[in-house]
Amino acid sequence: MTAEEIIFDRRGGLGVVRLNRPKALNTLSLAMYRKFDPQLVAWGVDPAVHAIVVMGEGGRAFCAGGNVRAIYDTRTSPTGTGDYKTDFFREEYLLISRVHRFPKPYVALMDGIVMGGGAGIAVNGSHRVATEKTLFAMPEVHIGLFPDVGASRFLNLCPGRLGLYLALTGRRIGAADALYCGFATHYVASAKLPALIDALSAVAWEAGNARAQVDAVLERFAGDAGTSTLAGFQQDIDRVFAARSVEAIVATLDRETSAWATEAREAIARASPISLKVTFHQLQLGKGMSVEEALTLEYRLTQHVMAGHDFFEGIRALLVEKDNAPKWQHAALAEVSAAEVAGYFKNLGARELHFS
Repeated sequence: MTAEEIIFDRRGGLGVVRLNRPKALNTLSLAMYRKFDPQLVAWGVDPAVHAIVVMGEGGRAFCAGGNVRAIYDTRTSPTGTGDYKTDFFREEYLLISRVHRFPKPYVALMDGIVMGGGAGIAVNGSHRVATEKTLFAMPEVHIGLFPDVGASRFLNLCPGRLGLYLALTGRRIGAADALYCGFATHYVASAKLPALIDALSAVAWEAGNARAQVDAVLERFAGDAGTSTLAGFQQDIDRVFAARSVEAIVATLDRETSAWATEAREAIARASPISLKVTFHQLQLGKGMSVEEALTLEYRLTQHVMAGHDFFEGIRALLVEKDNAPKWQHAALAEVSAAEVAGYFKNLGARELHFS
């Protein structure tokens, strides 16, 4: 990592975080987490810092996720402290907890692609700004993983069954749907973001009033994102995704004729069968969880996933050999047993994630 991959600036009472890997869509590495975390801690207790803004450079992405290729490259190393794939998830999740608990306004500018780990450092913050360029997704089931970074909690906060639908299909959504689902709190046109940052940096901060002041600035710049597409067929999604298993959801989709159902069925068919079943159970358990409870569950799942086949096969197919033809461990959902799914949720004992 070079020092420029993540940049920290001060503009008056505003701290600014710039993710600066535009060619890699600002994906986050372990080294970047290790710089971000102590800076967040320092700004949290610095009385001269009243709010922070997090943004991505390059104009294409806020952050497309974590650097999973680097995790793939350590696939044969034993798990434990000092192992990249162990440390990556532990330190990522500890940072996300800090983001959620940050004592000052935390404004994520979700301009462009927001996926995976990018959602983690955005959705878990207090203020999330979508633009006309926002493209949000949690596509983990298509790389043999599951929606993490606190998704056990925040997907369950979506209206109706939309969280489960998004988790099992990896559907990409824009600003209006991100607002409808609660992933975004405001809509601001992309061209206005520099002026928005200028306005936030020019605030005459008042002790104990920073949140109201940030809200007022955002309201001045906020516009209309348009109508949510998902809201138009949410009743159908709620009906179909109320089924008690992934197999039952697929069977119901097979009887549907609408375009959204066809797309959902095709998306599920491309995903890892074990990931689909783990994700389904994960979201049942995640209802009502705190961020820390969600991240503890998800860390447990990551360590079992790293000991398996599908995640590394998914990365091989997508990013390494790029044949887009993963050979999943199971050819069909029916081959995945309940006992196998339960194994992914087993307590890690001394290796469990803990928050100080």
